[in-house]
Amino acid sequence: MPYNQEHLPQYHNTIIPQYRQINILVTGGAGFIGSNLVEALLADERVAMVRVLDNLATGFMYNIEEFKPNSKFQFVNGDIRDYDAVKAACEGIDVISHQAALGSVPRSIKDPLTTNDVNITGTLNVFQAAVEQGVKRVVFAASSSTYGDSEGLPKVEDKIGRPLSPYAVTKYVNELYADVFDRTYGIEYIGLRYFNVYGPKQDPNGAYAAVIPLFFKAAIDGIGPIINGDGTNSRDFTYVNNAVEANMLAIFTQEKAAVNQIYNIACAERTDLNELWQYIKNITHTKAYVTHGPNRSGDIPHSLADISKANSLLHYTGAVKINEGLQRAFEFYSLKG
Repeated sequence: MPYNQEHLPQYHNTIIPQYRQINILVTGGAGFIGSNLVEALLADERVAMVRVLDNLATGFMYNIEEFKPNSKFQFVNGDIRDYDAVKAACEGIDVISHQAALGSVPRSIKDPLTTNDVNITGTLNVFQAAVEQGVKRVVFAASSSTYGDSEGLPKVEDKIGRPLSPYAVTKYVNELYADVFDRTYGIEYIGLRYFNVYGPKQDPNGAYAAVIPLFFKAAIDGIGPIINGDGTNSRDFTYVNNAVEANMLAIFTQEKAAVNQIYNIACAERTDLNELWQYIKNITHTKAYVTHGPNRSGDIPHSLADISKANSLLHYTGAVKINEGLQRAFEFYSLKG
């Protein structure tokens, strides 16, 4: 049954006693989700040190510039495809938050080799380095793309279909490797299947920018965006603070039942692209109008998450819904622009 927030435990902080004042490695920490997570970790008194490993391919130094004066912060310029760099970055680390990846379904279709190399080989390097350096737990960014051609709604963690893109294949393989490393080497893992995360520090530029920053950029510039298809495709858009909440809970949970699990991280609500553009038009007061193009290859028509498992075991709430999240995102893009 989909979750009913009124009848499930509320969010609460947990502490792993042996991990008081822990050292955390965030791969991809200069990226969109990673840099938001780093900010939360640096503000948490349970954290002694946050080390970021990022090759700055899709992340940016300006996302983490403000953290440099913080004595708890360390930055390493390195690539997760370089095993020696990953192993060195894992030295003295208690928990890894693995956010580094090469995103975008269209990019993976255009260049499956690089997507495979970064997302599969890079993630395997993270797990193997964790074993060699004695890291206790790896929390990693999984993806709703894993549900593939499964048509059932809402999406439930143990019911997936066939992947529809090279990107989806890589994110599913990450989950398989996590399970194998638990069974074979005793590494704890928690996989977070993100559903269309958006918010501050998400880049609106480039060929593979996500839909919400693209819509905001178009609205602020007064230029109508192109919607792929007729606009009825829908997504469970998830504000970045919800993804950060899930990561913090996963990093610090001491509940055995919560570990070695995969979770949907979303809001359990669905918005189609036409509705999304209308929301953004209302927020920005733009007079621009959309045009429609062909459907994108590899796209699924609808996505909606059941988050009852994450709520029950991790005490995840996904409290920031679409209206509030879009307003917060607009504040960021309007200031940046």
